[in-house]
Amino acid sequence: MHTKFIFVTGGVVSGLGKGITAASLGRLLKSRGLKVAAQKLDPYINVDPGTMSPYQHGEVFVTEDGAETDLDLGHYERFIDEDLNKYSNLTTGKVYWNVLTKERRGEYLGETVQVIPHITGEIKSFIYSVGKKTDADIVITEIGGTTGDIESTPFLEAIRQVSIEAGRENCLFIHVTLVPYIKSSGEHKTKPTQHSVKELQSVGIMPNIIIARVDEPLEEANRQKIALFCNVKPDCVIENLTVPVLYEAPLMLERSHLSDIVCRELHLDCPPCDLTDWNEMLARIAARRRSVNIAIVGKYTRLHDAYLSVMESLYHAGYETGAVVHIKWVEAEEVNPYTADDILRECDGILVPGGFGDRGIEGMVHAAHYARTQGKPYFGICLGMQIAVIEYARSMLGYADANSSEFDPVGAHSVIDLMPDQKALDEKGGTMRLGRYPCVIMPGTRMAQAYGAEEVSERAYWLVLAALGQGITVTGLRQDSRQGDRRALTLCRELPQQVSLRENPDLLPPLALLAALRPDKEIRFTDAARLRHKESDRLAATAALLTALGGRAQETADGLAVRGVACLQGGEVQSAGDHRLAMLAACAAPFCREPVVLRGADCTAKSYPAFWRDYAQLGGKVEHLT
Repeated sequence: MHTKFIFVTGGVVSGLGKGITAASLGRLLKSRGLKVAAQKLDPYINVDPGTMSPYQHGEVFVTEDGAETDLDLGHYERFIDEDLNKYSNLTTGKVYWNVLTKERRGEYLGETVQVIPHITGEIKSFIYSVGKKTDADIVITEIGGTTGDIESTPFLEAIRQVSIEAGRENCLFIHVTLVPYIKSSGEHKTKPTQHSVKELQSVGIMPNIIIARVDEPLEEANRQKIALFCNVKPDCVIENLTVPVLYEAPLMLERSHLSDIVCRELHLDCPPCDLTDWNEMLARIAARRRSVNIAIVGKYTRLHDAYLSVMESLYHAGYETGAVVHIKWVEAEEVNPYTADDILRECDGILVPGGFGDRGIEGMVHAAHYARTQGKPYFGICLGMQIAVIEYARSMLGYADANSSEFDPVGAHSVIDLMPDQKALDEKGGTMRLGRYPCVIMPGTRMAQAYGAEEVSERAYWLVLAALGQGITVTGLRQDSRQGDRRALTLCRELPQQVSLRENPDLLPPLALLAALRPDKEIRFTDAARLRHKESDRLAATAALLTALGGRAQETADGLAVRGVACLQGGEVQSAGDHRLAMLAACAAPFCREPVVLRGADCTAKSYPAFWRDYAQLGGKVEHLT
């Protein structure tokens, strides 16, 4: 199927919830079996939000590949449950940066560089790229800002052109607009929405669906009025009411049949929504019975959006543990030895998040000191972790002047140093180590004990191939490794009938392959329930992949039961966006009668970018299909 494009615009005022609308629609379409990708186009001229004040922009959301992006991308990931990347956020600044760089390189062959076609072409290329990168069925693109703003004009022109190039049957425009309620007269006013739609029509865009942001239920007469004067079908005017819990938004929109309408307008034939998991999460939210009070001691607490992901993480922790999380926002500058007890006494835990600059640092140190001396749980994230180190050095090691070299470059006891690649920088932006990167924890340390070796070595896949007689020799194994080398080696030599994976759950996919090729033997893997919350439900996905290849694997509550066969059949399988599933499919291929076609193979880049190169060097046959 051709990739289809959905564009979400906003009108009348900002802050209407375009991001939540886009994220909710993504969840609904994913629940119908479609692969969804999301992106945000921002009209500001900054290259990215990385150097913007949190008070102006809120949180900078960092993707796994290290891109600094708009906070709406956090909503996309939380709702759609797909890892986003550098193609998921584009700004006017980045567009012009790219175009001017190309012009300086001579890539335009002396052409006069103009908004059309060069700027719009760069925007279109970006929109198309996310679809190709993710192999998505649907790309949802949110246009930042408000329709009518001069900054948004090139983006609107670009998406108009996409609708022509891709075909109107493959594009859908959703306009989120405010329908104000006048309390004195007790009625909604539709005129702002009409004017906003008129602005869109003036640039050649006719919205297919109007999402009416309202505080009170929209009267049927006004719904019909909006449909008539904005030239949309009556059922395509959908109200978006404020909900008590943010995650109720998809259900609220679906009660108006949003996903049915979208599928109808885009000529998509797919099953109805399966929101079982989503409803189970909402049931857990509703069932919370206890309360917990957490203090967030930060530098930007006047704008809660500056810590949006931290806030949502706390809420989600409460959802899973049956607790209603109450956040106490504490401005760091207000904490000192005389106020700390009054401010923090009633809190069950203290969290110090990230930040830059020396403002509020001493208040954070006092908060960390209070947490340690009063026995209150303390969680330091980035700067917050550094604060804990500084506090301990001052209080327990006797370094009264202990500090970070960021705040005191000439201090005698800089217990936090800048990384070598952070020194002597002349420019800001894109200079930090961000995103996912390999982190090796020293064996036998308390940190190793705390993390429980969640990240296991990919050597396990090669060990399994060696154990299955593929003529592979694995070197560099560490018998003392807590990352699974020792356990994998032991189990490859002798796989018992029941294997507990409590310490090394990520060993399951390669060991399941080993078990699948032990004819007439049944191996049960237990204590691996954590795998249900990885890039995929790794228990279900592993069982499905092995079964699709002709194996016999059945998921259990906390693991798998695998009965071995002499040989696998082969066929087409999906990686489910999970790097370990992709590697499992590759390692299974030599034992299949027929070729294995793997969809979504590029997800191995998450943890092992060189996997396919190494696989080919070891004799694996790889053919890239278009």
